[in-house]
Amino acid sequence: MPFSVWWHAYLTPPASAVKFAIKATLAMLLALYIALWCDLDRPYWALISAAFLQIRPMSGMVLEKGISQLSGTLIGCVAGIAIMAAFVQAPTPALVCLTLWISVCAYAASLTRNNASYGCIMAAVTAMLIVIITASAPGGLFAIAVARLSELALGAICATLVSALLWPIQVRDHLADLADQVVNHAFLHGALRLNNSDDIGALQSTLTATLTPLTQLETDSQAARYEGPEGSGRIRASHVLTRRTSRLLAILHALQQLLRYHGDRLPAETRQLARDMAEGLRLSAEGQGVSQARERLLQLRHRALKCVERGIDKGGPCRGAVDGTSLNTSDSTSGVTSSPPSGPAGEHLDPATTGDRDGAEDLLQLRLNMGMREALGHALVILDAREAIHTPGKRRLKAPALAWHRDHLAAALNGLRAGLVFALLATFWRYTAWDNGQVAMLVGTLFSAFFATRDNPAMVAATFLKGMLAAIPSAFLFGHVLLAQANDIVTLALVFMPPLFVGLLGAANPRLMGYCLAFTIGNILLTMPGNGMDLTFDGFLNRAIALVIGLSTVVTAFRLLPGLPLAVRKRRLVKATVSDLHRLWQRPPHQAETRFGGTMADRLLSLARHDDALPEQRRYLLSLGLVGLDLGYASLHLRRRLGEQATPIRQALDRFAAALADDYGASARGEPPEHMRATGEQLLEALEQHGNDPVEQRLTAGLIERLTMSLERQAERSRLARER
Repeated sequence: MPFSVWWHAYLTPPASAVKFAIKATLAMLLALYIALWCDLDRPYWALISAAFLQIRPMSGMVLEKGISQLSGTLIGCVAGIAIMAAFVQAPTPALVCLTLWISVCAYAASLTRNNASYGCIMAAVTAMLIVIITASAPGGLFAIAVARLSELALGAICATLVSALLWPIQVRDHLADLADQVVNHAFLHGALRLNNSDDIGALQSTLTATLTPLTQLETDSQAARYEGPEGSGRIRASHVLTRRTSRLLAILHALQQLLRYHGDRLPAETRQLARDMAEGLRLSAEGQGVSQARERLLQLRHRALKCVERGIDKGGPCRGAVDGTSLNTSDSTSGVTSSPPSGPAGEHLDPATTGDRDGAEDLLQLRLNMGMREALGHALVILDAREAIHTPGKRRLKAPALAWHRDHLAAALNGLRAGLVFALLATFWRYTAWDNGQVAMLVGTLFSAFFATRDNPAMVAATFLKGMLAAIPSAFLFGHVLLAQANDIVTLALVFMPPLFVGLLGAANPRLMGYCLAFTIGNILLTMPGNGMDLTFDGFLNRAIALVIGLSTVVTAFRLLPGLPLAVRKRRLVKATVSDLHRLWQRPPHQAETRFGGTMADRLLSLARHDDALPEQRRYLLSLGLVGLDLGYASLHLRRRLGEQATPIRQALDRFAAALADDYGASARGEPPEHMRATGEQLLEALEQHGNDPVEQRLTAGLIERLTMSLERQAERSRLARER
């Protein structure tokens, strides 16, 4: 860690960091004072509760996290009471059941998000505390459960009050900042795509910079419901922004492929429109004003519409497409689901699509203009969604929440790891009768589940261990040597709270959060303030050893069981995408698009991170994800256009969709598509025999050709990356 980061955090801290540290310290002090006044059994739990809730100090986020914490605590109390009621005289079976419960909670935490995940972790920790503490005193079972619930509730209430009353930070400001990041980076990415950039690093960095805040926006937006009646409008606008951005990314990827491989066949007018659109997106991303950006994009969209109309007039029979769904910018993806037919040298002319080279070039120009028109339509809706997040009253948008990608195997591994960590520490505690083994089990249970969903959890756990080690001398000096002289709450606050403030001041910097939050929690657990504190040196040393053993066990577990290997994760992401492509036709179109868009946003981000770990010449995963996103929207578009046709057409369409999914999986292995052309020809034959619209035949033929070429190029890229 560069020294400059520490210098900036402590010698020149930003005002936001100082406010965060003051608020969190006051929340913990208030919780400690009330806990001491009420003579609660373990007041330090109220401090830890307040500290964890203040990690993200937005008012709505703190309230949502407090509700999740209390819900998880209540569920954990019920589970702990049930385990002890069944095995009060059999400690070993009780520990076995507790291990299973902790594994299930860690598994659930890996499948849920944000504050719901935290609630699952608290259910595991609370049950563990109840079972372990009451193992030696079964008669106090209900009293201990009520005490744990009271302490955690007190911390949550104090954190919520301080967050709402002192320098309140609203979720709406956080969401507005995320929305700005999404829009700006998406538009910059679009400018690179339309300029046909070969800079893979820039393309990947802008895409990752789009997807990271996009997924966080969709998750964090749920907390806006706790900030007044406008919160629901911000939630809906966030859903719209997520859906439209993912569709825009798919369109841009397809447009770049057409420009790259067929740009020399385009007239100057179309090439100039693409360049102007790239410049318009770039300028719109530079923050020159929403009204100017909207006006600029509206002008570009009007130009694209004029080009489309001229192309349709020139093409004759295609005029009917203007009034059909193929040019509907609000719901279709037709602008990117059709492509020019190609030939043996990359310029095949399909008789089903056109009769000569000029016809193919006209159709190519038309498709590109349609694609740019639709991309601009999505960009305008994205601007509206961003404005609705800033000011929900001005624009009312509606969209359902998106689904998320869930890897049950990875979640099961996280649950197994958490269960093994607890089982190992519980066995050690059971056979040594070590009093402070409870602290080791607490740390092991909490952080083995808490770190499991983080990137590189072994490194995060090691960082926490270093922070805990740094807390040992601090806790000994302030929490024992100096605190032994304290005789009232004022003196206690003056002695005990400064180290916590120092830790929280550094925790405001994301790069230092692991060290500094561990330092804060370590000071609390090593001191354990209360009315009956143990200030002896051997008690302090026992707690320090317990902390080190607990966290060392977590670090070791993450290094021995680091998670699924990269190759396995990649295969599972591809397999999940193939499965979703197969299931697109099993749900209503609107539900299918909502689920597919959300899961693919998650997968794209994962694939982009996996690509970052590979040498540049071996990167192909992000492109693979974008192709999958494009195929899904193309399949949904086909369903909207042809799903109500005659039965032979629908059957042929089902076979083509299945072949599309299977060939996508083959392209990830470097194998060219084998089934799409045959099933595509069957679909075209069915359209010719049972359809009555030549426009649909032409557009479908072009679509099949483009998707086939896209998979062929992806297969070649995957094969070359594997060989390098």
